[in-house]
Amino acid sequence: MKTTLRIDDTVMARLKREAARRGVTMSEIVESSLRTALWSRPGDQPPLPTLPTFDCGVPLVDAADRQALYEIVRRDRLSPD
Repeated sequence: MKTTLRIDDTVMARLKREAARRGVTMSEIVESSLRTALWSRPGDQPPLPTLPTFDCGVPLVDAADRQALYEIVRRDRLSPD
Protein backbone atom coordinates (compact mmCIF):
# COMPACT_ATOMS: atom_id res chain seq x y z
CA MET A 1 0.00 0.00 0.00
CA LYS A 2 1.23 3.46 -0.79
CA THR A 3 0.87 6.26 1.76
CA THR A 4 2.27 9.67 2.68
CA LEU A 5 4.00 10.34 5.98
CA ARG A 6 5.50 13.45 7.50
CA ILE A 7 8.95 12.60 8.86
CA ASP A 8 11.38 14.95 10.60
CA ASP A 9 14.27 15.99 8.33
CA THR A 10 16.96 14.62 10.65
CA VAL A 11 15.15 11.26 10.91
CA MET A 12 14.74 11.14 7.14
CA ALA A 13 18.42 11.88 6.55
CA ARG A 14 19.41 9.10 8.92
CA LEU A 15 16.89 6.74 7.28
CA LYS A 16 18.42 7.45 3.84
CA ARG A 17 21.95 6.82 5.11
CA GLU A 18 20.93 3.60 6.85
CA ALA A 19 19.09 2.32 3.76
CA ALA A 20 22.16 3.00 1.62
CA ARG A 21 24.44 1.35 4.18
CA ARG A 22 22.28 -1.79 4.29
CA GLY A 23 21.57 -1.84 0.57
CA VAL A 24 17.79 -1.87 1.11
CA THR A 25 14.97 0.56 0.44
CA MET A 26 13.77 3.13 2.95
CA SER A 27 10.35 1.47 2.77
CA GLU A 28 11.83 -1.84 3.93
CA ILE A 29 13.38 -0.19 6.98
CA VAL A 30 10.21 1.72 7.83
CA GLU A 31 8.04 -1.39 7.47
CA SER A 32 10.41 -3.49 9.57
CA SER A 33 10.51 -0.78 12.25
CA LEU A 34 6.74 -0.52 12.32
CA ARG A 35 6.38 -4.28 12.64
CA THR A 36 8.79 -4.25 15.59
CA ALA A 37 6.93 -1.38 17.25
CA LEU A 38 3.47 -2.81 16.66
CA TRP A 39 4.25 -6.39 17.65
CA SER A 40 6.68 -5.73 20.48
CA ARG A 41 4.55 -7.28 23.23
CA PRO A 42 4.44 -11.06 23.70
CA GLY A 43 1.31 -12.45 22.13
CA ASP A 44 1.06 -9.61 19.60
CA GLN A 45 3.24 -11.35 17.05
CA PRO A 46 1.73 -13.76 14.57
CA PRO A 47 2.49 -17.38 15.53
CA LEU A 48 5.56 -18.96 13.98
CA PRO A 49 4.99 -22.01 11.79
CA THR A 50 5.92 -25.37 13.25
CA LEU A 51 9.24 -26.57 11.89
CA PRO A 52 9.46 -30.06 10.43
CA THR A 53 11.39 -32.76 12.28
CA PHE A 54 13.18 -35.74 10.81
CA ASP A 55 14.28 -39.04 12.31
CA CYS A 56 17.66 -39.66 10.74
CA GLY A 57 18.77 -42.33 13.17
CA VAL A 58 21.76 -42.22 15.47
CA PRO A 59 24.31 -39.46 14.70
CA LEU A 60 27.52 -40.78 13.16
CA VAL A 61 29.61 -38.12 14.92
CA ASP A 62 29.29 -35.72 17.84
CA ALA A 63 28.79 -32.33 16.19
CA ALA A 64 30.47 -30.67 19.19
CA ASP A 65 33.69 -32.66 18.55
CA ARG A 66 35.56 -30.49 16.03
CA GLN A 67 38.38 -32.96 15.56
CA ALA A 68 35.94 -35.72 14.63
CA LEU A 69 34.20 -33.40 12.16
CA TYR A 70 37.53 -32.39 10.57
CA GLU A 71 38.47 -36.06 10.19
CA ILE A 72 35.19 -36.90 8.46
CA VAL A 73 35.54 -33.97 6.06
CA ARG A 74 39.15 -34.88 5.32
CA ARG A 75 38.22 -38.55 4.79
CA ASP A 76 35.34 -37.62 2.46
CA ARG A 77 37.62 -35.34 0.40
CA LEU A 78 40.24 -38.08 0.02
CA SER A 79 37.83 -40.89 -0.87
CA PRO A 80 37.05 -41.30 -4.60
CA ASP A 81 33.40 -41.06 -5.61
